[in-house]
Amino acid sequence: MAHESALPRPTDAELEILTVLWSLGPSTVRDVHAAICRRKPAQYTTVLKTLQIMAEKGLVERDEKQRAHIYSASRPREWTQQQLAGDLLQRAFGGSAKSLMLGALSAQQASKDELAELRRFLDQYEKETL
Repeated sequence: MAHESALPRPTDAELEILTVLWSLGPSTVRDVHAAICRRKPAQYTTVLKTLQIMAEKGLVERDEKQRAHIYSASRPREWTQQQLAGDLLQRAFGGSAKSLMLGALSAQQASKDELAELRRFLDQYEKETL
């Protein structure tokens, strides 16, 4: 498996497969294909090839003990989201967490509950880092 910091940023198609694996847990190609097909048309061979590439990159792990190989995400959802957010922060917002937060809030309306949770998170973050 690739070293943690060496894992590449997943493509949109890879992220879609990771989302399925985080939701279903370890799954066969057939399971992943069926989950994707519930949202949009997809070729089984494309899903298989993408999973094989993802295994080579270290984004998924493949258990070959059974006849139907079982794939699982190599990192938890939160780890991947943190990596993607950090990458986006640097590439699109010049490292400014404020600009990223304002961009996210202006792009999609947050509920009162989400805003309250963000306030609690920021308060806790401030206590832990200062």
